[in-house]
Amino acid sequence: MKVTPTKLPGLLLIEPQLFSDARGLFFETWNERDFDRAGIRAKFVQDNHSRSEKGVLRGLHYQIRQPQGKLVRVTEGEIFDVVVDIRRSSPTFGKWESARLSARSKSMLWIPAGFAHGFCIMSDFAEVIYKTTDYYAPEHERSILWNDPDVRIDWPISGIPVLSPKDAAGRRLRDAEVFP
Repeated sequence: MKVTPTKLPGLLLIEPQLFSDARGLFFETWNERDFDRAGIRAKFVQDNHSRSEKGVLRGLHYQIRQPQGKLVRVTEGEIFDVVVDIRRSSPTFGKWESARLSARSKSMLWIPAGFAHGFCIMSDFAEVIYKTTDYYAPEHERSILWNDPDVRIDWPISGIPVLSPKDAAGRRLRDAEVFP
């Protein structure tokens, strides 16, 4: 697999090695030994699967306690995936990075704990699967406002996306509970 660091320390774009023949293709989505060699030492405890229509934006989510590392991939469609560094002690605090993930490319994104995560759907629909390093804890979940004017994410959408009530009520980064 090819692992590409991003401008946010710890955030990695992963391109798995594909094996194709007349029958179709095969690739590993998780191999503890290979990911460990790439510096990703994660014990996953939960897999999540979401399906959303075009125009939906999910996020920017994180858990302030029981923080989750995430390994994100798309099995149908395409998303614009966004990660925001919310570690106050980080030199990249408040900075964001994005990646287009799609079923066609098979690329994955490793998001360590300490980041807020969200995505918008670029295709008619998308199915997203992500592994997490800790269990979902709704009492610790927080959300950064998707259009925070201080973070200034350049979402490739026009107008207001379809949001959950929780995401519509997200906090600005300057008012949010963040990591030290």
